[in-house]
Amino acid sequence: MACALVPFCTFQDLESARVFLCPHLRQGGASAAGGAKESSKPANWEDDDWGAWDEGGQEEEEEESASKTQASSWLQDCVVSLSPTNDLMVIAREQKAVFFVPKWKHSEKGKEEMQYAIGWSGSLNVEEGECVSSALCIPLASQKRSSTGRPDWTCIVVGFTSGYVRFYTENGVLLLAQLLNEDPVLQLKCRTYEIPRHPGVTEQNEEMSILYPSAVVTIDGFSLFQSLRACRNQVARAAASGNENVQPPPLAYKKWGLQDVDTIVDHVSVGIMTLTTFDQMKTASNIGGYNATIKNSPPAMSQYITVGSNPFTGFFYALEGSSQPLLSHVALAVASKLTSALFNAASGWLGWKHKQEEESIQKQKPKVEPATPLSVRFGIPDSRRHGEKICLSPCNTLAAVTDDFGRVLLLDVARGLAIRMWKGYRDAQVGWIQIVEDLHEREVEKMDFSPVGSSQGPSRVAQFLVIYAPRRGILEVWSTQQGPRVGAFNVGKHCRLLYPGYKIMGLNNVTSQGWQPQTYQICLVDPVSGTVKTVHVPFHLALSDKKSERAKDMHLVKKLTALLKAKTLNLDVVEMEVKELILDIKYPATKKQALESILANERLPLSSLTTITQTLMDTLKNQEGECVDEGLRQFCANKLKLLQLHESVSKINCLATQSDMVPSDNDLAKLLRLDEKEFARLQMLLENYKLQDTQLSVHFAEDKDQVLPVKTFLEHLECEEDTIEVKKLEEREYVALGSFFFWKCLHGESSTEEMCNILVSAGFSSQRLLSLLLSVWLSKEKDILHRTQSICCLHAALSLLSKMTAIDESWDSQSVSPWWQQMRTACVQSVNNGAALLSAHVGHSVTAQITDSIAEKKFSQITVGADTDPWEALSLDTEYWRLLLKQLEDCLILQTLLHSKVGKKRSLASSAQTEPLGRLSVKKLLEGGKGGIADSVAKWVFKQDLSPPLLQLGWKKEDSEEEPPETGSILLAAGEEDQTGLETILELLLLAYQQFPCSLELGVLHAHCCWEYVVQWNKYPEEAHFLTRSIDHLRCIDNAHVQHGIALMMWNTFIVKRLSAATYLMDKVGKAPKDRLCRRDIGMSDTAVTSFLGSCSDLLQTLLEADVRSDEMSLPVLDTEDAWASVEGQISLVELALEQKHIHYPLVEHQSVLCTVLYGIMKFSLKSVKPLSLFDSKGKNAFFKDLTSIQLLPSGDVDPSLLSARHQFLTKLLTAVVQAQYSSQKSRGSPEESVVLLVKDRDWPALTVDLAQHLQVNEDVVRRHYVCELYNYGLDHLGEEAILQVHDKEVLASQLLVLTGQRLAYALLHTQTKEGMELLARLPPTLCTWLKAMDPQDLKNVEVPIATTAKLVDKVIEHLPENHGQYSVALNLIEAVEAMS
Repeated sequence: MACALVPFCTFQDLESARVFLCPHLRQGGASAAGGAKESSKPANWEDDDWGAWDEGGQEEEEEESASKTQASSWLQDCVVSLSPTNDLMVIAREQKAVFFVPKWKHSEKGKEEMQYAIGWSGSLNVEEGECVSSALCIPLASQKRSSTGRPDWTCIVVGFTSGYVRFYTENGVLLLAQLLNEDPVLQLKCRTYEIPRHPGVTEQNEEMSILYPSAVVTIDGFSLFQSLRACRNQVARAAASGNENVQPPPLAYKKWGLQDVDTIVDHVSVGIMTLTTFDQMKTASNIGGYNATIKNSPPAMSQYITVGSNPFTGFFYALEGSSQPLLSHVALAVASKLTSALFNAASGWLGWKHKQEEESIQKQKPKVEPATPLSVRFGIPDSRRHGEKICLSPCNTLAAVTDDFGRVLLLDVARGLAIRMWKGYRDAQVGWIQIVEDLHEREVEKMDFSPVGSSQGPSRVAQFLVIYAPRRGILEVWSTQQGPRVGAFNVGKHCRLLYPGYKIMGLNNVTSQGWQPQTYQICLVDPVSGTVKTVHVPFHLALSDKKSERAKDMHLVKKLTALLKAKTLNLDVVEMEVKELILDIKYPATKKQALESILANERLPLSSLTTITQTLMDTLKNQEGECVDEGLRQFCANKLKLLQLHESVSKINCLATQSDMVPSDNDLAKLLRLDEKEFARLQMLLENYKLQDTQLSVHFAEDKDQVLPVKTFLEHLECEEDTIEVKKLEEREYVALGSFFFWKCLHGESSTEEMCNILVSAGFSSQRLLSLLLSVWLSKEKDILHRTQSICCLHAALSLLSKMTAIDESWDSQSVSPWWQQMRTACVQSVNNGAALLSAHVGHSVTAQITDSIAEKKFSQITVGADTDPWEALSLDTEYWRLLLKQLEDCLILQTLLHSKVGKKRSLASSAQTEPLGRLSVKKLLEGGKGGIADSVAKWVFKQDLSPPLLQLGWKKEDSEEEPPETGSILLAAGEEDQTGLETILELLLLAYQQFPCSLELGVLHAHCCWEYVVQWNKYPEEAHFLTRSIDHLRCIDNAHVQHGIALMMWNTFIVKRLSAATYLMDKVGKAPKDRLCRRDIGMSDTAVTSFLGSCSDLLQTLLEADVRSDEMSLPVLDTEDAWASVEGQISLVELALEQKHIHYPLVEHQSVLCTVLYGIMKFSLKSVKPLSLFDSKGKNAFFKDLTSIQLLPSGDVDPSLLSARHQFLTKLLTAVVQAQYSSQKSRGSPEESVVLLVKDRDWPALTVDLAQHLQVNEDVVRRHYVCELYNYGLDHLGEEAILQVHDKEVLASQLLVLTGQRLAYALLHTQTKEGMELLARLPPTLCTWLKAMDPQDLKNVEVPIATTAKLVDKVIEHLPENHGQYSVALNLIEAVEAMS
């Protein structure tokens, strides 16, 4: 219980305030780091002001460190004020100011914390060159009845070097401006109402005082409060309507000219004081000699104390009711001149105006009233000492003064004496803390003499002086008047100590007694760490050791702690010593603290703890009734009760009654009221669950014997009178407590009946015991599923607890019993589905048993001796149990499926696919919305990466019992290791399909799988196969409406943004972009982009097909299984898909063309192609628009230049396609490379012809180019097939004739063989000339056999008409080829 420095607020953005207020320090960015380092060093108390003796250091380093220090200490140069209610802080410098307001924010650790955020910032100066010299934040009390005594709003009062005092709202709106003196304002101080502590203290009025270099002005608090409220209302009305004229009430103030003092820098207004008769005589004789006369009643005087020089401290006394007028008639005269709400301040000092009108103010200064002279009564003369600051204590009896010699003086205000001095505090900042004693902490002592009537007396008040020494970076707390230092903290050298010294203005002796807001008397602002801290001082630090029993008590507590921490414990000795120590302690609060530390000690055994507590209890009982602290006695009794309970439970757990009887299946079936078939199914489901669920339940590591340490036991439980409650615990701790009570019972190793009786008699409620029992059962799933006798034990415990609760007496079968509802809720929330299903069966069985017994009683009264068939009584609870059993069985089957895995782990699996799935509970499924079940299965499909055909197998198996032929092929493809895994998965899938015929309907499941894959692809765009698999699932959705909706949602949510990025990038670079650019602009590698573009093309194609098919198809009916009819949560994916609007078919087609173009460019790495240049402006504008909107699309004739660009692109594309076919055929020799068969994914030639049709390019030209390219690359076998699709074969034949010529020219003229030369000599001259004109360099493949070329010549002859100009050449070619072959 020592002093503490407690942070209560942080700054959200202090840096931006620093930059705004001190722009010249903007470069000092390193300041924060420098400051942080500096504050972490220990305060250097010795070498405080001694500079480095060695002056030869480098100047640059000095400059750098100076700028760092300057950047950290910027707050020292600012005017700072904090509202005492912490709802506003003002930091001002020169003309600018920043207002901070507190906001509650979540910190990084997740806790709520208060942060100061910038509420307003701007310039406050009105006149040229004036700067802010002082500021106050005064909270004004609310006038509403509902919030009496609370602050309503905070007024900011700012003093300027021009002499003006201006009043602002929290938003920086000017309310009032006063020029009370033409000198600069030095200080603003405020005093608010305090209830006098006892009748001898004079009640003080509220006031605000303003110090000028040679005058002090005091404004009456009541008058100021009313004026500010009126001004605020005025501004609000003016803002609302414009020109209402409400005259403000006048400000009542007094102005004193302070004489006979050289300089004044600070002041305090002590308030009204009344002299004693002796002091009155002394003062009169000092002033008027020994003949002076005095009045019968001492006059009341206002006391002012100033600090400065000559005298160092001056004391002024102004007689109340003397000639000094309240200058309110002057204010009234001005007020009558006001013409509008926001009037011109030229003629008076009540200048109300808005910021916008400030420019139009006439520069004439208002008239200033002269001050009433007031001479200094006396002072503390010290010609060399200059005072710097003075700070009055909260009870107005003491004041702390700082000077330029680094001293802090303590003044006795009434006597005018310095009573204490502290040295070595240069530039010190001071403040006060007043602590009121808490009467509950008083020691209970027999008092023979009491000065006040009661045994305890009134609360005492202690004052502590807080001194911050910035040069040393230390904050100290001193007990006054002559007390020791009670606290010291290292806080850094750049802080500001803020001590407002006032509270809320506008309260009186009635309203101030109500609710009080939390106020901190003193605050330390640290600009380096950006925190605001306050000092907490315990009252007892003010007591001297002689008076304080507490100091002795604290010493005993320390001794006790040391004793308990000793390395070796001799238990008997320790027990004796501990008893003595705890009985010696006087304070009940400390006694309680000591007992808590003993009970929290893990090394003392239970017997010792019980003995010590019992001893203390007996001592308390033997004390006289009045002196006993009832709270302590109750605390001891409660702890003793818990210790005895721990002992009893441990005893029962030690008496092990072993029973190894394993019940037969038949017995269990009877116990659970199931027939053979139902029980066999339950066994089968649990077996599957055990096999698949390798990560069965979270298993907490605990003691084998489930023993709970006494310390933990006491921490977990709370005892109140006759009841014992469990505190709010984490799940692990709750299970540990339940295990301590019930684990042995569930194993059949100890008596359930004895345990329940002890716990209930100790004060546990049956509901709490049921909760603990279930928590153990549900968390220990692994053990329970392997021990069948546990089921019998649970049944017995449940029956017993139900009897104790007397359910059968209070239960109506037509209403729901809260007892069973509690159990059902636990099962619904549990993620351990196996244990939950078993406990639900047991619960259902016990419920049925009780229902039957109740019904039998009633029934036996109605029918006596009648022969009746066996029957089962019905109740609402039984129905709820049946529903829950169905839900739990479904959940178990689903959980089993989700934990099943394909045999071997795929090595290429993505990191997203290796993360484990979360566990399911009935609650999660009920809250997951209609699509929750399909969604969880889809996540599992994604993790296992199962192919769409495998999912369809399960359904086909269900429809036709014999195995479909595909199963074999899929299993064969899987490989031997995976076969068993796949077969198991198929069985579990079939089971899930049977259980969820609606939720896992194939179309719905494919929709969810499709969505899951695309979501994961969006997270990991590099995994291009995720998107491919997503589209495979999309194609499997049988209902066109769902397919259309899902495809459109995919497009809008995930695809369109990336596709537009890819388009603009490819258009910018004019070719297939490199990997670096793809990663920068699209966020994936170039290979992933290629695959992505292909998938986009497929997606749009699927969307177009779905749109066509949906016209012939009705909307699907979405059903839910009966057991899951009550699901709540978000709208399902399929419902969302069905809500999508229909697409605009031509727009999608147009977008699809672009996708194909992009895919072609990327796939075949085409160069010099700008995809958007193939479209006109209408076409470009329509891209990436909403596919359901109707856009203006290109129509009519196409510009010839555009057509030629398109034609050029298509020929380029076809050339690349043929080249790919050629290179893949060449590499066929090696099987690895044959995988790179580039054209395998789609029929590119047909696709290009389609593109030509959409781009309005002649398709036949494209086909002819394709045929020519095939022959050019020597792919004659493909060329022969492609010729069949060409319409204008005559043109094609003439093109192929040239190709034939090039081949022969190469064979005859370039190979230069002897036979070739002879053959050339025999050919007709025209043919020779024609062959020599051919350039075989255009041929891409010259290695073509002559027999193949012969076939080509035949084709040319076949398609060339006889009247063609080149026909004769073709005939000659036949002869030439024959001769060559």
